[in-house]
Amino acid sequence: MKITEYCSLARYNTFGIDVTADCMVEWASADELIALLPELKRPLLMIGSGSNLLFTGNFHGTVLHSTVDGIDVIAEQGSQITVRVGSGVKWDDFVAYAVLNGWWGIENLTGIPGEVGAAAVQNIGAYGVEVKDVIDTVQTIRLSDCTRRDFSNAECGYGYRQSIFKNELKGQYAVTHVIFRLSLTPQPKLEYGALEHEVARLGGPALANIRSAVRTIRESKLPDPAVLGNAGSFFMNPVIPAAQFERLKSEFPDVVFFPADNGMVKVSAGWLIDRAGWKGRSIGPAAVYEKQALVLVNRGGATGSDIIRLADAIIKDIEEKFGITLKTEVNYI
Repeated sequence: MKITEYCSLARYNTFGIDVTADCMVEWASADELIALLPELKRPLLMIGSGSNLLFTGNFHGTVLHSTVDGIDVIAEQGSQITVRVGSGVKWDDFVAYAVLNGWWGIENLTGIPGEVGAAAVQNIGAYGVEVKDVIDTVQTIRLSDCTRRDFSNAECGYGYRQSIFKNELKGQYAVTHVIFRLSLTPQPKLEYGALEHEVARLGGPALANIRSAVRTIRESKLPDPAVLGNAGSFFMNPVIPAAQFERLKSEFPDVVFFPADNGMVKVSAGWLIDRAGWKGRSIGPAAVYEKQALVLVNRGGATGSDIIRLADAIIKDIEEKFGITLKTEVNYI
């Protein structure tokens, strides 16, 4: 366990916003966290690597960061393997380990920043795959009374970039481990975007080729947070009724969209922002990335308020031009 008073959070958020927390606690086991919780200054804030956060000011409470490690096989039956992973494991390290061991199911999620615990909270997704597809159980501690609880996949209330931990139970539980069910037999999912073409170029749908293809595509579009502060996709793709989509498509035949459930259509937020002319534009030190309109970047010295000012201007413009309200994927703290 590591406890730091008045800790700078610049390296704990990928926007690189330089704010402080009254206290930072990095905990390495459930027992450590349970022992310390009653003594901690409230409010409490659970973070991963800060890849989905935007700090708007100093945090006057305690920031909790899991460093719980370990990737352990707990069962193997037929074509399926069950793996328990510490919440502090870097997500992409887990993907690399799965690919190395021939475990299918998360290879399309290569290169997503963050940690395993946060991945389960956010329901990360990319290239036609969401992490909810392979999560069996999320193991947690309730912060109010230090009790342990295991949430089944169904109890997590997963939806598009949503879970019960982002809604009804927001801020109430710390994730200690996530249990995944992965496949030992090939199950490539290559229908999304340019993935199938890039995998074929590399020699076909082997795990290593899919991981390499995803990394290549991501790196061509997304900036490295170590070089240019960002939180990846800032906005969620809006999901609208089919009738509204047909009206949109009649005016903009080139609109980029994806099928959704229950008579709905998912529209590309990146296309909307690009079509509205925001790609590469800036407001002060906050800007829309020139290669991917879905990404907002800190060009140096931006505050959380600077990023929000840009995001709000984009949201207002998209609503005026297309009648669609964008929602942020990034959490404001």
